[in-house]
Amino acid sequence: MKRILPLLLLWLSLPLLAQTVPQLPVEAFASIPDVSSVQLSPDGKKIASIVRVDQPKLKGTVVSILDLETGNKDYAIHTDNQKFVLLSLQWANDNTLLISAKFPANRYGTPTTETRLVKYDLTTRKTTSVLARSVIDRLSWIPQHQGQIIDMMPDDPDNILLSLDGMGEEVGEDSVLRVNLSQGKSAFIQNSKRKIIGWITDRQHKVRISIYNDDTEYRIYEQPEQKAEPRLLWTFKAFSDESVWPLGFDADPNILFVRAYHQGFEAIFKVNLTDPKLTKELVYANEGTDAEGNLIYSELKKKVIGISEGDGEEYTFWDPEYAGLQNGLKAVLPNAHNYITQFSADERRYIVYSTSSTQPGTYYFGDRDEKALFPIADRYSQLSSEQLADTQYLSYEARDKLKIDAYLTVPKGLEAKQLPTIIFPHGGPISYDRNDFDYWAQFFANRGYAVFRMNFRGSAGYGYEFMKAGLKSWGLEMQNDVEDGTRYLINQGISDPQRICIVGASYGGYAALMGAAMTPDLYRCAVSVAGVTDVAYLVKSSRRFTNYEVVKEQIGDDFSALYERSPVSKADKISIPVLLLHGDKDRVVKVQHSREMFDELKSRKKNVEYIELENGDHYLSNNDHRLTTFKALDKFLADNLKTQLYQ
Repeated sequence: MKRILPLLLLWLSLPLLAQTVPQLPVEAFASIPDVSSVQLSPDGKKIASIVRVDQPKLKGTVVSILDLETGNKDYAIHTDNQKFVLLSLQWANDNTLLISAKFPANRYGTPTTETRLVKYDLTTRKTTSVLARSVIDRLSWIPQHQGQIIDMMPDDPDNILLSLDGMGEEVGEDSVLRVNLSQGKSAFIQNSKRKIIGWITDRQHKVRISIYNDDTEYRIYEQPEQKAEPRLLWTFKAFSDESVWPLGFDADPNILFVRAYHQGFEAIFKVNLTDPKLTKELVYANEGTDAEGNLIYSELKKKVIGISEGDGEEYTFWDPEYAGLQNGLKAVLPNAHNYITQFSADERRYIVYSTSSTQPGTYYFGDRDEKALFPIADRYSQLSSEQLADTQYLSYEARDKLKIDAYLTVPKGLEAKQLPTIIFPHGGPISYDRNDFDYWAQFFANRGYAVFRMNFRGSAGYGYEFMKAGLKSWGLEMQNDVEDGTRYLINQGISDPQRICIVGASYGGYAALMGAAMTPDLYRCAVSVAGVTDVAYLVKSSRRFTNYEVVKEQIGDDFSALYERSPVSKADKISIPVLLLHGDKDRVVKVQHSREMFDELKSRKKNVEYIELENGDHYLSNNDHRLTTFKALDKFLADNLKTQLYQ
C-alpha cells in the first residue's frame, strides 16, 4: 500500500494542477524582453527603444525609432546578441541617438568585456563611432570602455563629455574628452592624473570632482580650476562606514550632493564646499533601508528635485510639483511600481515603466498638458497579469537570530502547503531581490513550484552592518542563511521536504552547489547557471584588473581557505543530480568554473549534466541561449522533483 498510494495521489493531482496552473510555452518567460531601454527625445516627439526580433532572416534585437506625430518607424542597428549586445540608448539631441554596446574580447590573454558608443543620425540614417579614429590614435592604448558619458550638456546639445582611459601612466586613469557630435571633433579638457579613476562636472560643465583609488583606499578631491591644486575632501577605505560618494551638483556650483551613512543606512546629503567643516546636511533618507540611485536634476527649475531609486530607477521626488505627478500615477496605476524613467526637455512629456510581481511591465507615454497616459509597449507581450502568480513578503530568523527578508511565490490557484519548491538565492552577492516581476520565479511557479528568494546577509540595501556581515563570508554565514530559509519553509509546512531543488545563477549558482555539497539531504537536485565553483580561482582571476585589492577585501585572500569553501573541492560530497549551464564567452564568471566542476563530478561518477552555450555571455543575452537554458531547467526539474512521488 505504501508503494501504491503515492501513485494514486499523483494520478489524482495532475488534472487539478492542469486546471489551476496552465502551462505556458517556455518562450513566454525565457525570451529576452520584447522591448527595453525606451527613450523619449528631448522635444518629446520620438521614442527610441531596443526591440527583440524573431523572423526567419532577422533574429536578435534592433534599435527602433518611432515618430509619434507621423507614426513612421526607423531602424538604426541590428545585432544577433552574439558578436555584440546593445546595452542602452540615450538621446543627445532631437536628431542624434547614442547607442551603447558591449562585446567580448581578450587583452594580452585576459578575457574582457569591451564597451563602445556609437551615434545614429536621423537625417543621414547613418551609424558612426562617437570617437574618431584620430582620437584613438593619440592614446597610449585602446581603451576598454569607450562610452562613459559624464555630462550630456543639455544646454549645448551638440557636445558631450566622456571619461576616457588611455592617456595616463596606468590603465584606469581617465581623462575628460569633449566630443562635438555634429562635426566629429574632439578635445581633451582634463588630463589624466595619477590614480584618478573618475571625474564629476558641475552644472556649468566644469570638471570639479576627482575620485582617487589606490588598492582599497579612496579619496575625493575638489578641483576649483584645472590648473589649481586639488583640495582633499574625504578619504576612506572600501566597504567603510565613513564612505562619502559624490553624486553631482546643484545649480549652485558650491553645492555638492553626496551619499553617506546616516544611522547605519545610506542617505543623501548636500555639502556646501565653501564650508571649511564640509558639514553634511541630510536631504533624503529611508527608514530601515539604504537610499540608492542617481540625482534627478530639473533643467527648468535649475535644481535637484529627487533621486531615482532601485534597479528600475523609480523616481522619488522631494519637489512638491513632481511628487504630485508621482502620486497621480499611483492613483491611475495602482498596485504597481511606476518608474518615471525620463522627461522631455520641457518636462511636459514623459515615459513611465509600470510593473509589479504579477505585472510583466508596460511602458506608457505621458503628456502633462493633455493629462493623458497611453500604453506604448509591453516588455513581455506573451504574459498577462491573470496568468502570473502572487508573490508575498516573508521574513525568518537565521540561526544567529539575524532577520532575513524573503519573497515567496506560490503557483496560482494553489495553497502554500507541502509544495515542490525552488530555493532561488540571488547573484551578486551584493545585490538584492525585491517584489517586482521576476521572469525566473514566474516560470518556476507556472510549472507548479513554489519559489523562495531570500536577501541573505551581505545583500545590498539593508545598511552597513548587514552588508559588512557578508564580507569574506562565502560558504559561511551567507550560506547558512540560505539553508535556514529552506528549513523555515519546511517547518512552516510550505514545502514538501522531499521535493526541494536549489537553483541559482552567478553567486546564486555557487550557493546552489554549496547547498548540494554541505546539506545533500536537504535538496533533491541543484542547478548552477554561470555559477562560481572555485572561489580562490575567482579572486586570482582579478589579479590583472584594477579592482583586485577591492575583490580581496570583499571575498578574501586566504586561497587555501577559499578553495575549501568552493563546490569544486567538495564534489565527492554531492550525491544529488546536478545541472550546470555556462556561456563560453562569460566575462564575469569564466567558463572554466563549470568545466572543472563537471570534470570533478563526472570523474566521481556523479549524476551531472553540463550544457555549454557557444558564444554565450553571463547574462543570457542571446535569445536562443535563454531558451536552451529554460528548456533544460524545465526538463531537469520535472525529472527530479515531480518524479519523487514515485519513489
